[in-house]
Amino acid sequence: MSNSDKKIMEDGTKTPLIMVEGPSRENLRDIPYADGEREFEDGDDASRRGSLTVSHRRNSVSLPNLEDLKVFTQLHQEVTILNSQSDLDTDDEYGGGRGPSRNVRRKSVLSPKMLTPPDPSDFVGGNSSGNSITSVNSLASLLKEKIQNLPQTIRKKKSNDYKIKVFVMLLFITIVVLICCAYFLYNQKVLAKAYFERIKFNKNKRLMKIYNKDGTELLNARLGTTINYDRVLPCLPQDERHDGSICLEWMDRARLYLGYYVLRDNVKCYNLNWISLNELLSPTDCIEMTPGVHWYGGGQTRESAWPLEKANHDFHPFVTGDEERTEWGNVLKRYFINSKGAAVIVDEKTPLYVSVKNSTKKELCLSARYDDFTFVNKFTLTPELNYSICTAGNITHLHSQLSKNTLWDGVKKEDFDVIEILLSEPVWEITTDEKEAFTEEMVSNFTNGIIGLLDLQFKLGHVLLNSFWQNHAGDFEVDIERFPSIDKIMKVVTRRGFRTAFTVQPFISTESINFAEAVERRLLVLERFSGRGVPALTSFKTTQSAGVLDITNNRTVPWLIDKLNSIINKYKINAFYLELGTAYDMPHYYQCEKPLANPDQYKTLFVNSIQNSISLFGVSDAVELPRPPAFVSLPKVESSWDGLRRVVPTILTYGIIGYPFVMPGAVGGDYNSIESQLAQLNGTFTELEDPELYIRWMQLASFLPIVRFNRLPNSYGDKRVLDIVISLTFLRQKTVKPVLRKYARESLNLGLPIIRPLWMLDPDDPFCQTVVDQFSIGKDIIVAPILYPGVRVREVYLPAGVWKEGIRGSLRKGNSWQHDYKVEVDQVAYFERMPDDTRF
Repeated sequence: MSNSDKKIMEDGTKTPLIMVEGPSRENLRDIPYADGEREFEDGDDASRRGSLTVSHRRNSVSLPNLEDLKVFTQLHQEVTILNSQSDLDTDDEYGGGRGPSRNVRRKSVLSPKMLTPPDPSDFVGGNSSGNSITSVNSLASLLKEKIQNLPQTIRKKKSNDYKIKVFVMLLFITIVVLICCAYFLYNQKVLAKAYFERIKFNKNKRLMKIYNKDGTELLNARLGTTINYDRVLPCLPQDERHDGSICLEWMDRARLYLGYYVLRDNVKCYNLNWISLNELLSPTDCIEMTPGVHWYGGGQTRESAWPLEKANHDFHPFVTGDEERTEWGNVLKRYFINSKGAAVIVDEKTPLYVSVKNSTKKELCLSARYDDFTFVNKFTLTPELNYSICTAGNITHLHSQLSKNTLWDGVKKEDFDVIEILLSEPVWEITTDEKEAFTEEMVSNFTNGIIGLLDLQFKLGHVLLNSFWQNHAGDFEVDIERFPSIDKIMKVVTRRGFRTAFTVQPFISTESINFAEAVERRLLVLERFSGRGVPALTSFKTTQSAGVLDITNNRTVPWLIDKLNSIINKYKINAFYLELGTAYDMPHYYQCEKPLANPDQYKTLFVNSIQNSISLFGVSDAVELPRPPAFVSLPKVESSWDGLRRVVPTILTYGIIGYPFVMPGAVGGDYNSIESQLAQLNGTFTELEDPELYIRWMQLASFLPIVRFNRLPNSYGDKRVLDIVISLTFLRQKTVKPVLRKYARESLNLGLPIIRPLWMLDPDDPFCQTVVDQFSIGKDIIVAPILYPGVRVREVYLPAGVWKEGIRGSLRKGNSWQHDYKVEVDQVAYFERMPDDTRF
């Protein structure tokens, strides 16, 4: 035993020392252990080569060659232990393992030379040197293979663990998704209780869906969006209505009554009445404008949107206004209808705010709220939102049933004669924005120009003078200074067969000769907080300061009728045109003798109060249809191509909300500057608009209920313009007028519009629901005007049926697009319906 071995044994260490005798010391290397060292050393006696001596600290056992297997097996196990406990170095070129990174005394278990078969002459003794060599070589190779496969085994084990973890994670996510879906379905389906067979209402989420008899969804809405409270309870017995309605209550916030009734002919209606239980809460419902479902109605929007979902604005009081400055135009109705056959009708007493907004999705939202102007008069302690949703098989049938209203009540034969005159003959409007320009000379020149046109086959019609015939608004007397012989002019005009009309207003200027009398007799709307009968003042058009006649005062109506009859008798005029103003033309702190639900109610009361005594042929603003023959005017639009494009969607909207008798603006637009009027007066035409615009506007107006001029066709001095206007006049008399008269009678019987959207011809055709630049006269004529400068071709869509071209006379099949349809500047594209059995 060597001296080093003795020293180790004397130290008492427990680490064994293994000595392997071999051919040379170069083949032996240290074997590191975790708790000590083990070394291979040469034996002292060279004659003992070929045998293996295992030396421990206390003894040494010499093993025969037949025991080599046990030694190498033990060695293999130890190497495995070492490799599992130590970090293996990837740069070990023998066996692919990694050596220790910090313990420098640890070395590889086997050297390359140990794994190389030794020379047989190095072994002496033993059973067979060849067998010994083969045994050692085989074990060494096996050991090397095991060491090399060790990282692969580890990777395989890690790969299997990774797959198991991924599977468990996917299984967990699947379970979570299934639980969420189950919860969602539970809330949306299970908790959505069915009411009145066609409604599914989730009380907790306040989600409502309405279906038709076939199970098709017609409408879905979020109710009570401002409640912010999910706990719902049945109403107390004293709050029940006992009329078959469902009563639900959200504690200290709001109460909902959900009712049902059948209107007529399978039109089913559902009433929703929200009552706020808190002064600060505004009941609000939002109806989704689902993509592919189109909405119509309400009134003209700032964008002239058709369909309505193209609009985009926040909550705003639903009252009339100037669409250039406010959200809604001059004619409104609380009526909205969608292409699937569902309509929303809001009660007139609801202090209604409306929004058409795209936040996360496009919605039509209705809200009830009081304010300090539009809905200042509180008819209930807290705001109430009361509306009905009516449904039917399709939009055309539903709209026909909801519009079913006989307008003949109170209409006399002479009234229908006026309607036919307006449909057949033009309205000649003499107007300007400057009072000083509105003189007797201007009126005389304009009427002489009309008479010159009559020789060119024009019909007579109405001559309409704007409100500047007075010196001040509310005088109800002709301004003698500017019209010294107006009575003679009126006699000449009347003798030539014209009907004449004056424009009047409910506003009394503070400079008017009648203002003092109106104040003394308390005929004006008062200031709300004055308490002393002080009249409330406002401005209107060019009048900077004016009071407003209080039409709710029983003394006002007789006084006004007496003034108007005096004008009729003195100047032999035939009718009046009422400029009523919008809601925002009322004084902000107005107070009538009888409270109004909103400023727009004033218009309805004013018209109804005087119409039985005074002949009216038109009104400028409305929220309720005036009795025929009064037509409702479109708002004035600028003389531009954009103004021309606003005409069609506005007329279609007014027809849908219940105004069949509409009076479009003037041909060429409302360009009423003093320069334009002086140009006509002096025979110069440089200030007039583009002749092509005037021609295209005339082509459109020829198919509308009334043709209205405030600029004479011969003002241009262009024979081409005049010739086109004359040919359109013949076309209107021969082709258009009979159809207008036919559908005017139908409107009086059924309340349906004369000018109709294409979906009223084919409600199931999706193309008919979105066309914005075409319209039909009843069911008989389709018109596709040119609305852009320099355009000579356009796309035309024809609904189901057989149609005859107005330009070329050929036949066209419906349910088809006419691509690149040629329309020259002197032509207008229109198509007449032919019998369904017409052969090509």
